[in-house]
Amino acid sequence: MPTRQQSHIDKALTQISVGFFQDASAYIANQVFPAIPVVKQSDRYFAYKKEDWFRDDADERALGEESAGGDYDIDNTPTYFCRKYAYHKDVFEEDRTNVDDPLTPDQDAVDFVTDKLLLRREVQWAATYFKTGVWGADWTGGASANNSTKVVKYWDDITSDPVGDIKGRCTDIQEATGKRPNTLVIGQRVFDALSEHPDVLDRIKYTETGVVTISLLASLFNVERVLIAGAIKNSAAKGQTATMEFIFGKNALLCYVEKRPGLKKASAGYIFTWTGLLGSNSFGARISRIPIPLRGEGAERIEGEQAFDMKVVAADLGLFFSGVVQ
Repeated sequence: MPTRQQSHIDKALTQISVGFFQDASAYIANQVFPAIPVVKQSDRYFAYKKEDWFRDDADERALGEESAGGDYDIDNTPTYFCRKYAYHKDVFEEDRTNVDDPLTPDQDAVDFVTDKLLLRREVQWAATYFKTGVWGADWTGGASANNSTKVVKYWDDITSDPVGDIKGRCTDIQEATGKRPNTLVIGQRVFDALSEHPDVLDRIKYTETGVVTISLLASLFNVERVLIAGAIKNSAAKGQTATMEFIFGKNALLCYVEKRPGLKKASAGYIFTWTGLLGSNSFGARISRIPIPLRGEGAERIEGEQAFDMKVVAADLGLFFSGVVQ
């Protein structure tokens, strides 16, 4: 009788394969601040001076006298410059002819390149917006709260007051700008801490599910949106043991975001996307197939590009919480 090894030869399964792709919902870079499509790679934009519009200058007019009057200033120095980011994966004729089902070299290359560009955009978003020294105020987590030094008690401490902390800072921004923050971006570990906080659980215990959801958190904090920044990256070089970590850490960003950008409208940030490139989409991104015959017959390069500039346009409409959980 033939042995089991002789009667069956292993081959690749066609119904499954194993891959670690981040779900598109993990990326928040295109969800927080509006994307402003631009035809030119660089340009200027105007910014009205906030203080001129909130000063109480109108006055009583005496008989025969001129009315009180004044002026406002405009800053025409802000600029943007959309840098191009790119990545490619080469596909060879041997890949296509020798491949076993269910592998698809061309589609796999497109997916690989696309994910690299999304990850680059997410990392760039965090480097631009999700850090101290950028916004109108920075608050940090600590063992005890101290308003004078802008410290909140760690939100994973059961005696802390994250609801009061966030609502209080919303009011601070409203008082300084006339705009109440409508968006809260939190790292995954911050969400985990908030969803287990006894004060938060007590406030939602009579809701339909009694489970902390994103929409319930938004209601508690009196903001329109809560976004969980759960994207991860590997900081180790190729060939080394992977070092996986959350991109956004144990931090949070509270900000006002204009939903419909236009003239004389304020928003904490904008993302300028260069759509003037041939074949680019609304975020300035495109995927190209480029023949590379010098690398062999049938060889093609799957190349992705995206061109954008992420700008803080109204720093006082944002507030950053750093290290708010231990």
